[in-house]
Amino acid sequence: MSDEASATPSPSETGAQPTGAVLVGVVAGQSPRVVKEAARYAKAFGVPLLVVNVDVTRFVAYEDPDGSVQTAAIDLAAVGRESEVKQVTDETSAALEGCDVEWSLRWLVGDPALAMKKLADEVRARLIVVGTRKQGLGESIREFFTGSVAVRLAHRQTRPVLVVPTGQLLDDDQDFEG
Repeated sequence: MSDEASATPSPSETGAQPTGAVLVGVVAGQSPRVVKEAARYAKAFGVPLLVVNVDVTRFVAYEDPDGSVQTAAIDLAAVGRESEVKQVTDETSAALEGCDVEWSLRWLVGDPALAMKKLADEVRARLIVVGTRKQGLGESIREFFTGSVAVRLAHRQTRPVLVVPTGQLLDDDQDFEG
């Protein structure tokens, strides 16, 4: 659940751990509002923004004593993530264009809540920002099996978790279903 090596360095990546950063979880196709809101908090706190994408199709097989991570795919026939990595990188760059905050990208593997919790501990993050999930049957099934990332983060660590609404709002009397 540590970071996986990335062939795509971010524009401001310095190699150093961004201590005290605001950590934001992103997925491809997500509303740019999540990253922009996280950047607002990072700027207000005067800390870097650490943008995180978690590959849920891979898991940590083992960690070497030097901290390097060996991963394995859940589905050994899974296609590489190059297009998703490029999409996340492009969307993040576009969302943060003109934003005066230092930021970097990290690629993690495994369970999103646990991976982000571990990274937040490592960098002593000030805040974790995530977006609400999309509506739809596929997302409802995923959440049924894995649970809400925001809820799981809130119950497994001590940092504040900011949940940014990203989709269509529901009426107060409407159930959330796919």
